[in-house]
Amino acid sequence: MVNRASSSNISLSLKLVGIICILSFGLDFLFLLFPFQPTDKLWQINLFRNLVERGIVPMVGIGIILTAYWVDSFDESGRSSPLSLKLPTFIISSLLGLIFLLIFPLHLNNVNQVKVQALARINEESGQLENQVTAQLAQIQTQLGNNEVKAAVEKQRTALKEQLSTQLNELVRDDVKYNQALNNPQLPAAQKDLLKKYKANPKALDDFIAQQTDPQQLAVQRTTQIRTQKEQRLKKTQDDAVKELRIGISSLLLSIGYIVIGWTGLKGMGVLQGSSKRKSSR
Repeated sequence: MVNRASSSNISLSLKLVGIICILSFGLDFLFLLFPFQPTDKLWQINLFRNLVERGIVPMVGIGIILTAYWVDSFDESGRSSPLSLKLPTFIISSLLGLIFLLIFPLHLNNVNQVKVQALARINEESGQLENQVTAQLAQIQTQLGNNEVKAAVEKQRTALKEQLSTQLNELVRDDVKYNQALNNPQLPAAQKDLLKKYKANPKALDDFIAQQTDPQQLAVQRTTQIRTQKEQRLKKTQDDAVKELRIGISSLLLSIGYIVIGWTGLKGMGVLQGSSKRKSSR
C-alpha cells in the first residue's frame, strides 16, 4: 500500500513538473510575440532564436510526463487516471516538431536576407564617406590656390612647429620626463613614436608636421581608416550570420526529436494506424 501510494505521488509530481515546463514555454512564446511585427525580418530572427534557445524546455517536460506514465506501469492495481495526458502530449510534441521544422528554412532565409542588406548598406555608407573625403580634399586644394589662405596655413604650421618643438625639447632633455612620457598609457602611440624619432633626429618634427597638415596625406589617412572600419564591419556581419547557422541546425534537431516522440507515441496509441485504415478502406 505504501509503495502504491509512493508511486502514485511520484507520478503525479512528475506530471505536474512536465505540465509546468510546457506551459512555461507557451507563456514565453506569448511574451516573445510582443511587440508584434511579423513583417520585420529582425523581429522574426529574434523570435526564432529565442524559441530555439528555449526549445528544449517543453521536450524535457514531455519526457517527464512520459516518465510518469512509465512509473504508473508499475502500479499492479491497474487503476488509471480518468484524464490521460498521453494524447495531448503527443499532439503537442508533433505540433512543436512541425513548428521547429518550419523555423529551420525561414530563419536561415531571413538571416541571409538581412546579411545581404547589411553588406550592401556598409558598402554604400563607406562609398559615401570616401566621396565626402574626395570632395573635401578638392575643396581644400582649391582654397590653397588663394595666396591669403596659403599664407595663413603656413603661419599655422610655423606656430604648431614652435609649440611642439618646445614641448619635445623639454622632454628630450630630461630623461625622467622622457621615460615617463613613453610609459604613459594615455599618450597616443603616434606621439610616442614622434618623441623617439625627434630624440634621434630633430628634423623628424618637420616630416610629422607636413604629414599632419598636408591635405593629401590627411585624405589618404582618412580613406584608409574608412576602409579598415568597412572591412571590420563586413567581417562582423559575416561572422554574425555564421553564428545564426547554429540556431538553424538546433531547430532542425529539435524538430526531429519532437516529431519522433509525437508520431511514435500517436502510432503506439493507434491514432495514426486508425487514420491509415480509414484511408485504405476508402
